[in-house]
Amino acid sequence: MDFNFSIVFAATAVPLIIGFIWYHPKVFGTAWMKVTGMTPEQGKKSNMWVTFGLTILFSFFMATVLMSLVVHQIHVGALLTNQPDSKDANSESMAMLKRFMELYGNSYRTFKHGVFHGTLTGIFLALPIIAINALFEQRGFKYIAINAGYFIVSMALMGGLICAFL
Repeated sequence: MDFNFSIVFAATAVPLIIGFIWYHPKVFGTAWMKVTGMTPEQGKKSNMWVTFGLTILFSFFMATVLMSLVVHQIHVGALLTNQPDSKDANSESMAMLKRFMELYGNSYRTFKHGVFHGTLTGIFLALPIIAINALFEQRGFKYIAINAGYFIVSMALMGGLICAFL
């Protein structure tokens, strides 16, 4: 299967772009600062190169995982290309993969479908992680809603890009 991995890198930028909007003071930034106790002065003390660098790295991790969640054909490809005869282009496994991709290679490969699975991933993976941490940190609903909402929107858009264009 041939994939356009530049789309994975493009999807990596989505959390940064959404973050600039989501955490802007006129959107949720002021509310986020209030619930976290963060001040603009504290923000200026952080090393933004490290923060943005690690954000890009972790966003790449998210995009890589989303790739396998929103593009269903990857699972069939992984199953068949790991068979003992897969090194032979004329093998039964490779013939099955080629035929499968001819028949179903574009099934469920839309932006809408990727947004659906990205949203589900945000709700069923990111939200629980954030909520569990928030419970132990004794943070409230607003903290959970702001941060989980950011990840749900980011993962939805990342999933849409990856599914439609990968």
